[in-house]
Amino acid sequence: MPSIESDVSVALDLKWARAQFPALAQTVSGQPAVFLDGPGGTQVPQRVIDSISGYLANNNANTCGAFATSRSSDAIIAEARHAMADFLNCGPDEIIFGANMTALTYAMSRAIGRELKAGDEILLTRLDHDANFSPWKALEELGVTIKVAEINEADCTLDLQDLESKITYRTKLVAVGLASNAVGTINPVREIIQLAHRAGALTYIDAVHYAPHGPIDVKALDCDFLVCSTYKFFGPHMGVLFGKREHLKRLQPYKVRANTNAIPNCWEWGTLNHECIAGIGACVEYLADLGRNVDSSVTSRRSAILAAFNAIQAHERGLMEKLITGLKQIPVLKLYGISDPSRFAERCPTIAVRIGGHTPLELATQLGNRGFFTWDGNYYAINLTEQLDVEKDGGFLRIGLAHYNTLEEVERLLAALSEIVS
Repeated sequence: MPSIESDVSVALDLKWARAQFPALAQTVSGQPAVFLDGPGGTQVPQRVIDSISGYLANNNANTCGAFATSRSSDAIIAEARHAMADFLNCGPDEIIFGANMTALTYAMSRAIGRELKAGDEILLTRLDHDANFSPWKALEELGVTIKVAEINEADCTLDLQDLESKITYRTKLVAVGLASNAVGTINPVREIIQLAHRAGALTYIDAVHYAPHGPIDVKALDCDFLVCSTYKFFGPHMGVLFGKREHLKRLQPYKVRANTNAIPNCWEWGTLNHECIAGIGACVEYLADLGRNVDSSVTSRRSAILAAFNAIQAHERGLMEKLITGLKQIPVLKLYGISDPSRFAERCPTIAVRIGGHTPLELATQLGNRGFFTWDGNYYAINLTEQLDVEKDGGFLRIGLAHYNTLEEVERLLAALSEIVS
């Protein structure tokens, strides 16, 4: 997705933002911990912790009861739906809560599968997290044909010509990620959605990785479904699914008989995780407060969220430029994905590398001992690591920047990596 355009120039108040996250005060071997593990799950503001514990202390009850704590639970869940509706720019009745992105996608794939028949086609991509691949590939048991769009290996971007050529009159759904959780590539999803819709196909967008880095507008995208995980953008471990109202009403979910037939509740299996839903509302409000902090002219929660991402993107771009420039100076280091600064708007600040003579696990372990938290492996983007022939060798070392990181942390990381490989 493109960067935000705004008439107001805003700057991130990094001191204020970092003060919201208690985890950032941790140390390892006497050195401040540096959290570069955000792609696997970000840290959370104190208000999220307080909202979760506060719910359990004061409002712990099931819903739809004729007493105070149950009514409070109803109100907290309703407010969280409104918060996520502001986050994604949709209606609150188009927001579905679930255990995680994977579970929500499996549930939706089962429901969509009810309408498919042998010979129908689903188009997936080689760049996606497996949670937006395996749930759809499982529909092969119905006789559905699965096609896969390939990548340009040189910069780890989707081959759009290949993707377009594989959309036919038989295509019923195109599933694609908004951004790669392994190499950071931001996909041109608006164009892909338009291609799919011209063929009469539905679209299912995995926005898990993009969500902490930029604004999402499901109306502007015109996607049919979009899913994200709140623990990737400063909230608790839960998943959230947007579905167009018309589709949520038309499709038939698998559900227990006692559950209502009204949307969105008919798509939510069993009792929800109320305390974490309270945390979802708090994490969205954190982003809105960040926006209000940098731009006092905002008048709505949605506009405050946009202001926050305006500042976040500018700050993260500076961090990413510093990191990639420094990584390129390390001998025998290979960086996967877009490395041209003129194209940094096409990627998130998630960097995948390999360094000759060192496995990703060895690098992550030595960095971890020095207080730098990074990831090694395939991060469930197994089709990509297999395609790039790194799966058998431990995948990548992944360095994930978030808006609470600092230039000083990037400089320390580069110095530590240089020391390790020297």
